[in-house]
Amino acid sequence: MGPGIASILLIALGGALGGMVRFALSNLIARWLGKAFPWGTLVVNATGALAAGWLLGSQGLPDTPTAFWLFSVTGLLGGYTTVSSFSLQTLELWQGGQSGRAALNVGGTLVLGIGMAALGWALAGYRV
Repeated sequence: MGPGIASILLIALGGALGGMVRFALSNLIARWLGKAFPWGTLVVNATGALAAGWLLGSQGLPDTPTAFWLFSVTGLLGGYTTVSSFSLQTLELWQGGQSGRAALNVGGTLVLGIGMAALGWALAGYRV
């Protein structure tokens, strides 16, 4: 599927759905665990990395993006995961004098994200 209107619509639909799920889940987790640390964003980014790793491991990276890939990975997971919220929340922690929590957020997001992507890949049955 080329870069036509159908591709754009698939990405837009996936992005809209992913953004709505991210908003709902992040807020739910913040209510459960509080707002002293951005747990909601961490969970969203980790589960998004798990899903992306699983999709990569089970589908492979297509030479040409398929409709499924455009909707699910580019759109849905692109709208679901969030670097902007992560960045702003980390900056807010840092500027609030909570440099330890800011560093924990950066390190935890990086390690957990890569680990979850690798776990998803492994769960899909990919073997190196």
